[in-house]
Amino acid sequence: MASEINMPGPVCLIENSDQQLAANQEALDILSAIKQPVVVVAIVGLYRTGKSYLMNKLAGKQEGFSLGSTMQSHTKGIWMWCVPHPQQPGHTLVLLDTEGLGDIEKGDNQNDCWIFALAVLLSSTFIYNSIGTINQQAMDQLHYVTELTDLIKSKSSPEQSDIDDSANFVGFFPNFVWTLRDFSLELEANGKSITPDEYLEKSLTLSKVTNEKTESFNKPRLCIRKFFPKRKCFVFDRPAGRKQLSKLETIPETELSAEFVEQVEEFTSYIFSSSDVKTLSGGIKVNGPRLQSLVLTYVNAIQSGGLPCMEDAVLTLAQIENSAAVQKAIEHYEEQMNLKVQLPTETLQELLDLNRPIEREAIEIFMKYSFKDVDQKFQKELGALLDAKRESFINKNMDVSSARCSDLLRDIFGPLEEEVKQGTFHKPGGYSLFLQRKQELEKKYDETPGKGLQAEEMLKKYFKSKEDVGDTLLMMDQSLTEKEKEIEVERIKAKAFETTNRELREMQMRHARMMEEKEKSYQESKREKQLTEKMEQERKELMAEQDRIVSLKLKEQEKLIEGFQNESRKLHQEIEKIKSIYTMTPSLNSLRQKNMLDMISDIHMLKPMCLTENTEMQLVINQEALGYLSAIKDPVVVVTIVGLYCTGNTYLMNKLVEKERSWCHKHNYA
Repeated sequence: MASEINMPGPVCLIENSDQQLAANQEALDILSAIKQPVVVVAIVGLYRTGKSYLMNKLAGKQEGFSLGSTMQSHTKGIWMWCVPHPQQPGHTLVLLDTEGLGDIEKGDNQNDCWIFALAVLLSSTFIYNSIGTINQQAMDQLHYVTELTDLIKSKSSPEQSDIDDSANFVGFFPNFVWTLRDFSLELEANGKSITPDEYLEKSLTLSKVTNEKTESFNKPRLCIRKFFPKRKCFVFDRPAGRKQLSKLETIPETELSAEFVEQVEEFTSYIFSSSDVKTLSGGIKVNGPRLQSLVLTYVNAIQSGGLPCMEDAVLTLAQIENSAAVQKAIEHYEEQMNLKVQLPTETLQELLDLNRPIEREAIEIFMKYSFKDVDQKFQKELGALLDAKRESFINKNMDVSSARCSDLLRDIFGPLEEEVKQGTFHKPGGYSLFLQRKQELEKKYDETPGKGLQAEEMLKKYFKSKEDVGDTLLMMDQSLTEKEKEIEVERIKAKAFETTNRELREMQMRHARMMEEKEKSYQESKREKQLTEKMEQERKELMAEQDRIVSLKLKEQEKLIEGFQNESRKLHQEIEKIKSIYTMTPSLNSLRQKNMLDMISDIHMLKPMCLTENTEMQLVINQEALGYLSAIKDPVVVVTIVGLYCTGNTYLMNKLVEKERSWCHKHNYA
């Protein structure tokens, strides 16, 4: 796998040509081959601020992403470099370098907004790179963060219209890292040294004054605080003289500022140790194919004039992966059945006993690879396919058995047929001799193993096809009187009738056994239990995610309380609304109990009613009774009673519903 992901250099992931964004197929193919979880680190910032240098360092290379040395942005679109994660074995580090924002040649900055939004959506760590200090100009240049609410949707159609859609952003958004290049200030406040993180938090302090000017001042700061609760800041000294900056990738580290080299080392160490695997709603870990799907979904939404929607992206991904999970499960079922089941089996029960654990394994595979199976669509599809595959194996088992029995009958009874042709039995006593020979061969057939469950049926068909041979020999046998021949004919008929009845009973028993086995297979495979556990797990993950969002908002609220009471109150309202929604979300058990009570109340009729009316010798269905039937969702056991009038039918039915008097008893013969 390492050879697949260790790219020698970056490739363009999302092209930006003539202000149109398009996913690059070469990069998508690379992502599709990465089966490991991915840690996605994206960097954005104004052009010519040294973004690419930091990304090359994260790739462990001196060069790779284009640095450029002019007033033009060298990186166009979003470029990708996938390398083995240096500190997390079995993980891939995906580095995304974006074209410089605010390029003087662009004119229109709409694509800058989309590049910024895509970097946020695709990454698990989002780096904003800028030159100098965090002042109002730096905040104004970060206006893209204030436009995210106009560029991104968290839900395709938010059900809670009173909750701002952006309130859910914190559950999807990456960690935020602000890198300040060529930083020249002393990190001090009130005469005391402060850390870069404290400097960032101080820079994000909101103004308490309320007017149009302070609203503009507060907006980018408030958006950063709300959308990116986990924040980090790094400051970098100027690495070298101005003339050397144009060839930074070729300068040995020994010729760079020692402070700068140390700061870069601290930065890369933090990114490697603190950047998480890209994770979607519900705790879904992203790998290469999933990241590929996200890229396509978001870019296609932008191309079509819509807004990238995080919920749509997850549901699209779920459709793809659940369909693949069904296919994996079915492939496993077929492979194991072909490997472990030797056809024909002697009995149907033997085949079903072999089928049951394999079917259970297939369902477990589906559960392992599926998620967010809305309305259990794919679960039901898998169940239907497994039923069909089982029926196919049952039919194949019968076909193989029939073919084997046909060959065996031909081998065993072939010599007898030849003797009949040669007239061996065309003599007095020949019929008895024929029957004796036939019984010997039948015994040989019965004792031959490996015939399968069609052995009796195929023997019966064979004898049926040769009935005229026996009849002819019987009529030709001169040693038998006419009376003896009549008796023999009746004996043959009686035996045939007995055989037919026995086979009918066996067929009914086989059918009943098959239905019982299907139910047993269904119960033992624990489809319902597995589904319930999966749903419960996803519900817990959703609740945990909401708890995390609330926790992050509570922490941000605490920070805001001292400096900005109004925004603190807004955050408090968001928290309470989210809590109220998920407090009202019942557990699966309580839902089941409610549904059961609803069901019981629906079907607990106080008295019988007419289902089919007989008026003037015309049958009419009673709509009220049909209404009751339509409300019953459980399987029904239907007990019907018929008989002559005044024979006690009604009494028995009242006993079945445990009532003394429900159906009307007739006391006369009218």
